[in-house]
Formats: sequence, C-alpha cells, structure tokens
Amino acid sequence: MKEDTLVVHEIYASVQGESTFAGLPCTFVRLTGCNLRCSWCDTTQAFYGGKRIRRGDVLERALAFGTPLVELTGGEPLLQPGSFPLLVELCDAGRTVLVETSGEADVARVDPRVHKIMDLKAPGSGESHRNRWSNLDHLTPRDEIKFVLADRADYEWMRGTIRERRLDVRGVTLLASCVWGKLSTRDLVQWVLDDGLRVRVQVQLHKVIWGADAQGV
Repeated sequence: MKEDTLVVHEIYASVQGESTFAGLPCTFVRLTGCNLRCSWCDTTQAFYGGKRIRRGDVLERALAFGTPLVELTGGEPLLQPGSFPLLVELCDAGRTVLVETSGEADVARVDPRVHKIMDLKAPGSGESHRNRWSNLDHLTPRDEIKFVLADRADYEWMRGTIRERRLDVRGVTLLASCVWGKLSTRDLVQWVLDDGLRVRVQVQLHKVIWGADAQGV
C-alpha cells in the first residue's frame, strides 16, 4: 500500500468521546482495516470496505471541518503507511492531533507532536497476547494509555500491569473504561478508590449522547 493513498471508512466531525480531550469538537478520520478481533469491538464496520483516497484529499477534507482537534482512528490506522505522513501534515497545519491505536502496531514512527492514545488489551478482549510492550518506550507525557475492562478479572490485570510496569510514574495519563453493557462504571470507580489507583475513569461520551449503536458520531 502506497503512502500517497489511504483506505478511508469515514471522515466526520463530532465531539471527542474519550481521553482527556473528551467533550471537545473533533474531526475524526476513520481508516479501514484492523489486524485484531477484540471480543467487545464496537467499530467492526471498519474492518472491511472503505474507499481509497489520495492522502492530500484526506487532509483537505479533514481540515475543511475547521475543528482545532483531529483524530486518526480505525480500525487500526497505523497499519496503513500513509498514516504517518498524514499525521505530520495535520500537525504542520496547526491542528492538535490524536491517533488512537490498539497497542499492537509499532508507534515508533509517529510524529512526536501527536498525542498517542494507546490501548493495552486486557484478557477479556481475547487479544492481550498481542500487546507490543516495547511501545511503552515510545510514549511521552503527552500520551495516554487506555484500558478497556469487561469484568473484575480485567480490572485486576490492569492493576497488576500498572504496578509491575510502573505505568503510574511514567508521566502518561492512564485511562480506564468499561465495556459498554458488560461492567458497571460504578463498580469500576469503587475498585479504583479502594485500591488508590492513579487512573482516570472515563465513559464513552458519544454513546451517552447518541446511544451505543450510533455510527458516524
């Protein structure tokens, strides 16, 4: 796949639903394709299809919405070589740029100006064996690690991972969220308080606003 084109599922403007940027107007560039199959995935529509578009046209369409914040997401956006120069171009255009990535793809090539929102997959995803632990060495204080939790076992895995890998002293923001409809956010909050974990509990704001099944929001 050439760097001058990207296979795009959709480009749209909404509010950021997750991360420390939640609630801010944001343009989303959702690319097609993912090499993981998480049990709770809520964007399976982006696994296949999409349209191949010139990278310059993707950039133009993303900037046309006029939001200061732009996120590249998927699927897994870093599987497409054209993602890396697109991130550079978005930064050069003066946007605050986020990339949401699964934690399996190598993040070493991502422009340092980009805010990386990187998953660490818990066992309930069925993909925890795919975590690329070397990615931790490429995170900076502008980046965020996201844990999506389906049950108490996933929470205990997160707690152990944070402590064993000293994630809470690396300067990155740690995000903890529940699989929608699987785990109670109230329970998660209580566990975090009981254990004194330095994590930010988050809810998926877009699902609160538009419902769990809405797309393009």
